[in-house]
Amino acid sequence: MTPRKIRFSHCVLQIAAGALLSACWLQPASAQTTGSAADAEAIAQQNWREAIAHSPQPEQGCFEASYPNLAWERVECKSFHPSVRPALRKPKNGESLVVGNGHDYVAEAAGLISETVGSFPTVTGVKSEKSVGVASFGDGGILGAHEYSLQINTNFNATTPACAGHSGCTVWQQFVYATDYYSYPSKGKGAVFIEYWLVNWGSSACPTNLPWESDGGGDCVVNSDLIEVPNAKPTALAKLSLTGTATKGGNDTAVFTNGTTAYSFSGSDSVVDISEAWKESEFNIVGDAGGSEAIFNKKSSITVKVALTDGSTSAPTCVSNAGTTGETNNLNLGTCNTAGGSSPYIEFIESN
Repeated sequence: MTPRKIRFSHCVLQIAAGALLSACWLQPASAQTTGSAADAEAIAQQNWREAIAHSPQPEQGCFEASYPNLAWERVECKSFHPSVRPALRKPKNGESLVVGNGHDYVAEAAGLISETVGSFPTVTGVKSEKSVGVASFGDGGILGAHEYSLQINTNFNATTPACAGHSGCTVWQQFVYATDYYSYPSKGKGAVFIEYWLVNWGSSACPTNLPWESDGGGDCVVNSDLIEVPNAKPTALAKLSLTGTATKGGNDTAVFTNGTTAYSFSGSDSVVDISEAWKESEFNIVGDAGGSEAIFNKKSSITVKVALTDGSTSAPTCVSNAGTTGETNNLNLGTCNTAGGSSPYIEFIESN
């Protein structure tokens, strides 16, 4: 979306096996024996959300899946020319350090990241949210109540063959869910997509192999096709997750889960070859494109979890002030904790 510089601005389960999964797998024994039926169902749905996020798409394109099915079904992709985008990070001059536009925790991996899962394990006090314009970004974005985006953002400090030898060029990629992004300026249709950047491409024309556009600041940007999805209310954050994957020589995929439904877009990694450069992940809920800010009601508290797959069991490093998106929210960061294991992660609370 907007780079923080300027602009929007493990268990991998094979699909064939999914059809053979029994209801018992989705109903943990502990929940069956010690909790209510509602508790067991909630846990089963959470297990499904985690499983479907790791379940690979059969090919490039757009797909949906519904609980408890772990098989993806192809749906129509939409081509879309956005009038607003997420933004690159842009340095602030004495503004308050609310989350975003650089002031955010980032999970730094020991090696290359192939997958990041962003989720909100605990959410309390969230009753309302609205996206508002930010002066330093020209008050742009999709503004109003219940407007926000979920973003997984890579680092943009490495070059790949996609830079075609341009001096100083680096690549950046965003996996995005955004409300009303497909229907804007009308309401009602969100989107899941990937946004690709060639940062510091320079003054020469952007590549012509895709409908690349200049952001006016020496960077080139292009959106993937998207899958149209219903808007999710910000009060439902605990049931939302976003997953981004990158495979060298294969596909990159964005998966958004909302309760009992999952949506995905998958396209070639060769657009910016991010699989060769992805070492850091930022995940959060922020404003809806154009460098906007997501404003939450007072006494909101959100736990943010950023889990990585990087070929190791080492805990990632929690790096502060390293976020790359330009969008923000009005929450304040607490302490960041890390953990290793089969799915290493960082976790922190943001609140007001």
